[in-house]
Amino acid sequence: MCRLLPPVALLLLTSADTRAADLPKAVVSLDPKWDRLLEKDNVTLQCRGAYPKEDNSTRWLHNGKPLPGQSSTYVIADARVKDSGNYSCQTASFTLSDPVQLKVHADWLVLQAARWVLQEGEPLQLRCHSWKNIRVGKVQYFRNGRGQQFSHKNSEFHIQYTKRAHSGSYFCRGIIGKQNVSSEAVNVTVQGVAVPAVSPFLLLWQMAFCLVMGLLFAVDTRLYFSVQKELRSSLRKKRNDKVTCGKNP
Repeated sequence: MCRLLPPVALLLLTSADTRAADLPKAVVSLDPKWDRLLEKDNVTLQCRGAYPKEDNSTRWLHNGKPLPGQSSTYVIADARVKDSGNYSCQTASFTLSDPVQLKVHADWLVLQAARWVLQEGEPLQLRCHSWKNIRVGKVQYFRNGRGQQFSHKNSEFHIQYTKRAHSGSYFCRGIIGKQNVSSEAVNVTVQGVAVPAVSPFLLLWQMAFCLVMGLLFAVDTRLYFSVQKELRSSLRKKRNDKVTCGKNP
């Protein structure tokens, strides 16, 4: 039979949930910054969050399962395909971070980017990375099957200011030894600049402000023409008085 919790226990649980909701999230960063790797690559995951003096440990999760070690960094050396997945971390003062996804490929080439989803105007940086950094020649970058850049030596592909038209499926191709090899295609998305939503209250306030300004403009305009009319009438009357005075001795 279920037993009801006493009011004090319910209050403590509610208070704990509220405190947890108020805490900021930890953040996982990558060094180097690429989230797509080849086997034998190395990457260091850094957990960014506050640590109280009494507890500087870090909890790491891979696909929801705890990882050994409590350091603020988690090193993956000689990566394998099995190392692919979602990584997250948590500190004593920060809640669980959003997951960072790593993909480890068993291939000759992989296309890398710092970010795959961009806002218009942000730069795009693509890198054609080879297994064990083997020399790659005659490197080409493609978008939706069309060539975008060619270089005899392996070099990065940059777009300084992106537009939505730059969205598409990208891959790179090059010569390793005598083999012509290609990377897997990856989608790059360039989104339009987000327009902030306007609340109904703000919209009504703006409409009222415009209405008041329009009424004031109408009143000012009518007053202006009325004053101009009075001035013209006064000037005509003054000229008539001068003419009358000139005819009399």
